[in-house]
Amino acid sequence: MELRDVRTFVAVARHLSFHRAGQEVHAAQSTVSARIAALEEELQVRLFDRLGRRVALTEAGERLQQFAIKLLDLEDEARAWVAGASEARGALSIRVPESLCAWRMGGLIRGYREQFPHLQLRFISCTLDGLEKDLRQGVTDLAFLMADSVRAGDLVVEALGVEPLVLVAGPGHRLAHGGPCNVEDLAGETLALSTADCATRKSFEHLLAEAGVRPAASLEFSSAAALRGCLAGGLGVSILPALAVRDDLTAGRLALLPWAGPILETAVLMLHHKDKWLSPPLAAFMDLMRRELMGGAVASPPACLDSLAAKECITGKSTDCCRAGG
Repeated sequence: MELRDVRTFVAVARHLSFHRAGQEVHAAQSTVSARIAALEEELQVRLFDRLGRRVALTEAGERLQQFAIKLLDLEDEARAWVAGASEARGALSIRVPESLCAWRMGGLIRGYREQFPHLQLRFISCTLDGLEKDLRQGVTDLAFLMADSVRAGDLVVEALGVEPLVLVAGPGHRLAHGGPCNVEDLAGETLALSTADCATRKSFEHLLAEAGVRPAASLEFSSAAALRGCLAGGLGVSILPALAVRDDLTAGRLALLPWAGPILETAVLMLHHKDKWLSPPLAAFMDLMRRELMGGAVASPPACLDSLAAKECITGKSTDCCRAGG
């Protein structure tokens, strides 16, 4: 098999589109079709079902996909080993919560780029939806989550530390000027929630549900900046990482609510597929995150977990979902 054809196959399998695969491998759609046909003829199997404009992997295609990814990983390993770190090329696709990337990774990414100047980095806002599939298929190389547990037997999960969370609202909000705020005080309150950092959101919703508290209809924002702006304008309350609102609190744009309920916190997790080849650039990025990502937060030694709650290795407590509680 030609590695060029294998790379093209992996691109089609990833996108389930001959057109988008052609854009990735810089080839015309007719060339992509010819390469796939050559593979199918050589292997004497059909790799894709073409259903009108839709493309789907056959059972043989799914089996080949895992081996094809390993072949390409081995090629990357050989190139990286021969060239050395400073000449390593290619790309890493990393899914990470917006607030984690914005407030903790910025300076670290700058230093990493100095070590791997020719490597392309793609940072994608992370949610749980489709994450396991993307890691398994190689669409995503590495992922970070703010969550207390991830239950997937084929993922390696490392707990990097604990991120403190805070309850915030606009400076004129009624809860910002009263006494201690409890879960019951949020009954009927408008919640401004992030769709990007969905694990943090789920932890808060779980806390309210356990207490039997029903808030008003929530507002959802895909942009953290838009969420903070609406809060500053007096629209609702939200739970956010403390670092993400530090400047807004200092400037008086937001107010820290005097929370007297359970401790608000979430684990920060790093995930990759168990069969993923850790290329030198990827391994170096992971080592950097282990050493420095959670500086200034409650830290714990990294621990590889397999289908276990990551918070268990930090606090000794097991939980089935993102926790906002003591």
